[in-house]
Amino acid sequence: MSGATEETDAPVKRTAAKKTTGAKKATGAKKTTAARKPLVAPEKATASVKAAPAKTVVKPAGEESRTALVRRARRINRELAEVFPYAHPELDFENPFQLVVATVLSAQTTDLRVNQTTPALFAKYPTPEDLAAADPEEVEEILRPTGFFRAKTRSVMGLSKVLAEDFGGEVPGRLEDLVKLPGVGRKTAFVVLGNAFGRPGITVDTHFQRLVRRWRWTEETDPDKIEAAVGALFPKSDWTDLSHHVIWHGRRICHARKPACGACPIAPLCPAYGEGETDPEKAKKLLKYEKGGLPGQRLKPPQAYLDAGGRPAPPLGAG
Repeated sequence: MSGATEETDAPVKRTAAKKTTGAKKATGAKKTTAARKPLVAPEKATASVKAAPAKTVVKPAGEESRTALVRRARRINRELAEVFPYAHPELDFENPFQLVVATVLSAQTTDLRVNQTTPALFAKYPTPEDLAAADPEEVEEILRPTGFFRAKTRSVMGLSKVLAEDFGGEVPGRLEDLVKLPGVGRKTAFVVLGNAFGRPGITVDTHFQRLVRRWRWTEETDPDKIEAAVGALFPKSDWTDLSHHVIWHGRRICHARKPACGACPIAPLCPAYGEGETDPEKAKKLLKYEKGGLPGQRLKPPQAYLDAGGRPAPPLGAG
C-alpha cells in the first residue's frame, strides 16, 4: 500500500455556487443535475470508460443527518463495488509472511515498485528464519529501489527475527500480536488480517484518508479516529472490501491533485464534485491503471482482474 506515512489533506472549501445549490436542495427543491454536462462512468467490470447519463441522486446539503450519512456512505460503497468488482490488494504475495514484508516495504513508495523488488528478496530469503539470518548489506542492496532501504532492511529483518523466535516462524493472526512486530502498525496489521486471514479490518492509507474526508464521512485527521468513524458507518463484514474499493477509487479516479470528476461514477453522491476536471473527455485522460487502459501494479494479479481487462505490470527493468 503506497504512501504509508500519514499524509493529510485539509478539507477543501466548496464554491459559492455549490453552497447556493445545496441551500436550494435543503429547502426541498427537487432539481436534478441535468444542467451539468453528462458524467462519464467507468463501465463496470471492464477496463473501458464510456459516457453515461448523469444520475439524479441528490448530494448532501447543509447538515446531513446520521441516517442520511449512513445511507449515502453505503450507497457509495455499493456503486464502487460495481465499478471495481475485481478490487484486491495491490501487493504481490503468496503467503502471510510475504504480505507483511511487502506491506512494510510499501511505505513511501508505490506498490508497483515493491512488487518489482520482492521477487528477488523472497527468492533468496523465502522464510522468516532465512531473512533474519541474512547479511544486512545484501538485503539493503535488494531493497534499494524501494527507498529508505536501510530503515526498511532493519524493519523486515527485525520482524523476521521476532517471527522466528516468538511465533515459530509463522505470522500471527491477531492484531495485538502483529503490532508488536518491528515496522508494523495498525494499517499494516489490518492489511495482513483482512487479506491473509480473512478477518475484517479498515486500511487507512493516504488515499482512504483523502476520500472519506472529501465525501464528508468524517472530519477526523488522525488515522485511528478515521478508522473508528468510518467503521461505525458499515457492518464489520464490509470493512476489508470497503478499503479496497476506496483505495482503488483514489488511485484510479479521485486523485489528490486532479480528481477526474467528469469520469466519476459516484459524482452525484460527492460533496466535493467540481474540485477536479468535470469535462468528460478531459477527465477521461486523467484515469489511471486499467481505467486508463494502462497496466496495474501487480506482476501477478488475480485472474478476475485480468478477466476484467486489467494488465499485469512489467518486472523491474523491463521496457
